[in-house]
Amino acid sequence: MRTTEKIDGYDLSTSDTEEVHVLAVDDSLVDRKVIERLLRISSCKVTAVDSGRRALQYLGLDEEIQKKETNGFDGLKVDLIITDYCMPGMTGYELLKKVKESSAFREIPVVIMSSENVIARIDRCLEEGAEDFIVKPVKLSDVKRIIDYTTTELREGEQREGARARRRGINKRKQREGDDDLSSSPPSTLSSSASSSPSSSIQSATAPLSPSTLDSPTRRLKMTSSE
Repeated sequence: MRTTEKIDGYDLSTSDTEEVHVLAVDDSLVDRKVIERLLRISSCKVTAVDSGRRALQYLGLDEEIQKKETNGFDGLKVDLIITDYCMPGMTGYELLKKVKESSAFREIPVVIMSSENVIARIDRCLEEGAEDFIVKPVKLSDVKRIIDYTTTELREGEQREGARARRRGINKRKQREGDDDLSSSPPSTLSSSASSSPSSSIQSATAPLSPSTLDSPTRRLKMTSSE
């Protein structure tokens, strides 16, 4: 089921096909609804929260909040974070730093939004690892640009992971084939002494003593005593 409408000259179509999961963070209800609508138009799955603390709670990075209350979220995998810069309690810049300090989430792209075009603020966010900085009001073209490079990075990541999985599968097959070769190889040849026939053993037992044995002093002594 699809719906179509026009905004800023774009032909908009919402679809049930949701590929990118975006965590949208903004303390303004109006701005939050705007960004959420633009993301859904772009066929994204959206989780919207009203503070940086709630965003950390959703990501599982705020242990203090988690001890006091249950999460309340479904814990879906996040592909992109879009956050406002100016928020009470925790700014978007502080949220960005927390995400980039996490070994589990540092690879997630973070986009900062702000109603103020302050160059020093933009530079600081980009230096900290922000993927982009958008000046409000956020437009559909901004969202489309962000989603385009996010989906490109996701596809490239999936391709790299698929290649690694194929290499692991090939290595496992080679290891199994090597184990099979070892198990099917013939047993080692027995030593000549162990593989000698019973008849040869009997012959050796009944064969006359060698002259060296008869001529030994101990043997001659025993023979003289017996005579």
